[in-house]
Amino acid sequence: MARTPFVTPQLSESSFLVMNKQTKYQALIVFDMDGVIVDVSGSYRETVRQTARLFFNGAGSWERLPDPLFPLGDLARVKQSGGLNNDWDLTFLVINLLFTLVEGAADPEGSDTWSRYRKAIGRCDVGALAKFLRSERMPITTLMNKTGRPENEWVAAFYTGDVGSGNVIKQIFQEIYLGKDLFESTHGVPAKVYHEKGYINRETLLIDKHTLESLSENNILAIATGRPKAEADYPLDVFDLRKFFSDTRTLDDCLEEERRIFQREKRKVSLSKPNPYMLDAIEAAQKNKVSKLYFIGDMPDDMVAASKSRAGFIGIGILKSSSDKDRLKRDLIAAGADHVIEDFEALKKIVEISSA
Repeated sequence: MARTPFVTPQLSESSFLVMNKQTKYQALIVFDMDGVIVDVSGSYRETVRQTARLFFNGAGSWERLPDPLFPLGDLARVKQSGGLNNDWDLTFLVINLLFTLVEGAADPEGSDTWSRYRKAIGRCDVGALAKFLRSERMPITTLMNKTGRPENEWVAAFYTGDVGSGNVIKQIFQEIYLGKDLFESTHGVPAKVYHEKGYINRETLLIDKHTLESLSENNILAIATGRPKAEADYPLDVFDLRKFFSDTRTLDDCLEEERRIFQREKRKVSLSKPNPYMLDAIEAAQKNKVSKLYFIGDMPDDMVAASKSRAGFIGIGILKSSSDKDRLKRDLIAAGADHVIEDFEALKKIVEISSA
């Protein structure tokens, strides 16, 4: 996938809160959120699996689909292949891969997207897909190796627009992840397919508060995440982490700058990782307060962003949440990681040695 050129970040006056400290800062340490600060194996990753399964609900032989559809380790390999801006895009890719084994799928006429979707799904049959999923150890990895990254026109028709305006895949995902009440209060539309408690409530911390407190004593901590702002705010408040971080950049910041660029220059760009936009925006807000810059991530795209940053971030890949540490380590190094660590004690040592 072609990389989007880096665009100089445009910062607002309120984009950064300076810590009230008298000490000299040793480093700026920026963390990705998912798989680094927060364990999302039971939330975002599980939401991908369940969204893919629910998308086919109503098709012939749907009851024969395994639950879960595939192992999380299988999904991790697809995620680590890179070029996926967020887990909505990951879900879209997974559904496209699965759809290569679906029979039927004529697109009925009609103006209402959800009615068209339900009628079309009713004309599909997933019997062959169910048999394949039950016979393969790593089914979606196998499909991606065989077919690449297919994009079915029919599936793509239900991944356009946004929640509430016809994006069926994104809406199913958001309903599962947020749960009925949080989904409806966030998006302002009624839930259509999922009415239970949200998978967001399954998230747990990967880093303890003592480590964050220790790192924040002489360093500036920040977050660069592909989550929307509301979903990044949630764990910061639930786990009482906000006090440790001076800056949080999210998908919302990228989209806002993308809109400004389009209005100004009439061109479309993607500023989500692996583009280093968020990293360089955070560094630019520091006004040379630090000399060392680190970015901690768990995906190859994180390391690409660090290596492409204008500011010169040191990329540190972390294996803490991975189910296949050897493979992830190879992928992180291939993507340009300067260090690969098992835990946060190793991070503390790297920072201490470099500042000595």
